Amino acid sequence: MIDRRSFLQHSAWLMAGTGMASLLQCAPTPPPVQETTQKAPFGIQLYTLRDQVGNGFKALVENLASFGYTQIESFEGPQGFLWGMEAQACRQLFDDLGLRMVASHCDINTDFERKIDTALEMGMDYLICPYIGPQSSLDDFKKWADVFNEKGKQCKEKGIRFAYHNHDYSFKELEGQLPQVLLMENTDPELVDFELDMYWAVHAGQDPLAWMKQYPGRFTLAHVKDRSKMPLESGEYASVDLGTGSIDYAAIVPEARKMGMKYLLVEQEYYPNGSSLEAAKVDAAFMQNL
Repeated sequence: MIDRRSFLQHSAWLMAGTGMASLLQCAPTPPPVQETTQKAPFGIQLYTLRDQVGNGFKALVENLASFGYTQIESFEGPQGFLWGMEAQACRQLFDDLGLRMVASHCDINTDFERKIDTALEMGMDYLICPYIGPQSSLDDFKKWADVFNEKGKQCKEKGIRFAYHNHDYSFKELEGQLPQVLLMENTDPELVDFELDMYWAVHAGQDPLAWMKQYPGRFTLAHVKDRSKMPLESGEYASVDLGTGSIDYAAIVPEARKMGMKYLLVEQEYYPNGSSLEAAKVDAAFMQNL
C-alpha cells in the first residue's frame, strides 16, 4: 500500500515534465487530524446506593452525573423503579443532567404491562428479571425459560427488550448440566437477552469472557462488580471497590466492548470506606481510566 508521503513524491515526479511540480510544492498543508479523546460510556446499578436512593433521589443522581456516569440502571423499590417520580419529570431530570436510564430490574410477575409503559415513557431499553433463586430441577429452570420468552414477547411488541440477570446458582451444575446453559438455549434470542453479573460468574468459578464468546450477542448488559481477594468480616468474598479486588477488569472490559457488550454497569454491595456514595465515586474513576 502506498502511504501519503510516497504518493506525493510519485505524483511530483510524474508532473515534473509538465511544470506542475511547482504547483504541488506550493499546495497548502492540510490541517492535522484531530483525535477524539471521548471516554466510552459506563453506568451504575442503583442498588449500589440502596441506602440512599429512597432519600433525595434528585440529589443522588446529580452526584452520579458529577462522577462521570451517563447511564443508570434502576431497581424496583417500594416507590417503583422511578423512586416516586413521574416518568415525564424523571426523564427531564435525567436529560438535564446528561443521564439516561437504560434499564431497570423489576418484579416481572406484578403489573408487568404497566412497567413496560413506564419504561417506554422513560426511553429505556430494558426491563430485567433480577432473580429467580435456585431451583429444584432442570425442568423448573425450563419453566422459567418459557416465562422469559413470554415476557420478552410482551416487551418486543411494545418496542423494548427483556433480559435476565444471573447470580451464581445458574452456574452450578444441576442434574449434570449448568442451568445457565439451559436458560440460554431454551430462550429465543429475538426475545430474551442476558445481563452477565461478572462477579457472580467468577464466584461460581466461571470465566465471563468465555461465556460471551460461547454465546455471542446474547449478553448485552453486564455488572462490573469486583470480588475481594480474601473473605471479609462477613466471611464472604464481598463486592468491593473496583480495582481493589481479584477480577481483572482492566483486561475484561475492553474485550467485552469488542464483543459487543452494550452496557457496562458498576455495582457494589460492600463498602470498605463505609460510604456507598464514595464507593460509586471511586468506581467511576476506575471506569474512566480503563
